[in-house]
Amino acid sequence: MTVRVAMLSYPMLFQRQGGLQIQMLETIAALKRLNIQAELINPIQDKLADYDLIHIFSAINGNYRLVEAAKGVAKPIVISPLIRPDWTRYTGFRERLLDRLVGKLSNWHIQTTYREIDYCLQNSDSIVALGEIEKRSIVDAFKVKPGKISVIPNGIPQRFFEASPNLFIEKHGVEPGFVLCVAAINSHKNQLALVQALRHTPYKIVLIGQCLETDKDYLAQILSFTNVVYLGAMDYQNPLLASAYAAAGVFCLPSCSEVMPLSVLEALAAGTPAIVTKHHCMDVSNMHKHRVLMEIEPDNHEQIRSTVSQFLTAPASSEQCRSVVLNLSWDSVARDLSDVYRSLI
Repeated sequence: MTVRVAMLSYPMLFQRQGGLQIQMLETIAALKRLNIQAELINPIQDKLADYDLIHIFSAINGNYRLVEAAKGVAKPIVISPLIRPDWTRYTGFRERLLDRLVGKLSNWHIQTTYREIDYCLQNSDSIVALGEIEKRSIVDAFKVKPGKISVIPNGIPQRFFEASPNLFIEKHGVEPGFVLCVAAINSHKNQLALVQALRHTPYKIVLIGQCLETDKDYLAQILSFTNVVYLGAMDYQNPLLASAYAAAGVFCLPSCSEVMPLSVLEALAAGTPAIVTKHHCMDVSNMHKHRVLMEIEPDNHEQIRSTVSQFLTAPASSEQCRSVVLNLSWDSVARDLSDVYRSLI
């Protein structure tokens, strides 16, 4: 039986490139390799009723309406909610109280973010978390039964495992061993803290990522530091991107929070150790064991500086870095999702 799966998220998602967009596109490509007819649909012209199952990515930005529409045509619903680690038992309790207060004061004309996320989670037939930490946040903050949640981490394309630094070095003339950050340029990704932390060091910082017009002033602050090279956005399929990871001495993502940042996994696959914010949902126990990843507080400049210095002066081997992510492939993601889909159809 051919299974038709509608994949969708909020309308403006694909106006820029980021981790969620990559996750959706790579998942669709891998599912098609399993002969599952997964499609990124346009809800304006495509009908949910024409599909066997609806897979929704993200539980915010009004996506509860997508869940509502899928229920309206009686289709099984899978959601990848991307719940951040700051959703805990305490924040869930607090938000439920605030939700009831806001509802009563507005005669239930105003919905809180908590209510919208909760609607998505409670009304989906299956939930896909990227890791055990995200699963715990879903259970603790939203009182979802653990049996409803499958843990399926993101994958990594093979080209990152095979990346060579030569292409990037020849193209941009940057000496290998620099500090790399690949992320959209904005205060949430927190690149300014990285360059401030390394301002009195000899380390070169290379930034790759889209900068929206609203964040131009933030970028200008970053570029006032003389040890920063900004290369703009880079297409995900561009071989230069994988080569940049391989050419770096260390990758650093000091975001305020993350779920399961693909860039960290890609850096490790390219043989480069990584530094990431403590506020994420990845299982990093094996990465710590092999000393290929360290966590930092995003506002602690001294910690950022000392951690970068530690990796650059005593780097982990490329083989160690790759070993901790060898099991992460999009084909594996597709196989696990296929099992979830077939259990619902």
